[in-house]
Amino acid sequence: MGDALTTPDPGLFIWTIIVFLVLVVLLAKFAWKPLLQALEARQLEIKKSIDDAQTAKRELERLQQESTQIIRKAHSEAESIVSKSWSDAEKLREEMKQKAKAEADAIVKESQRQIEIETGRALRQIRSEVADLSIAIASKVIQRNVSREDNDRLIQDTLKQIDSSRSN
Repeated sequence: MGDALTTPDPGLFIWTIIVFLVLVVLLAKFAWKPLLQALEARQLEIKKSIDDAQTAKRELERLQQESTQIIRKAHSEAESIVSKSWSDAEKLREEMKQKAKAEADAIVKESQRQIEIETGRALRQIRSEVADLSIAIASKVIQRNVSREDNDRLIQDTLKQIDSSRSN
């Protein structure tokens, strides 16, 4: 009356334990060891990848710091070059200004000298003409045979003209 599946049978019980133990041994030998080795290899590969990533991260941070320093240095050098260029340009502008001023002064001095020369030449020409005029007047006076008073008056007028031309 009892069901064979529900009644305990010591022989079945022993055979079940033996089959279970054989299965465990077979699984341990052929399944567990390769599974554990694969998991261990995977774990080592993941650990190596994490270490490589951390190394790469540290290297990247180091390179970023170096590039930041290089950029700062380049900016300071650029600012130095720009400021030096401005100061050089200012010096050049001042030099050109001084040179232009010196040239202008030289031109003014040369012009004044030329004016003085031309003024002297004009005065000599005027004196020469006044002398020629005086000689002409004197010769006319002699030719006309004027009276002594007319002669004196003519000489005085001529002298006044000469004096007035010298004062101008």
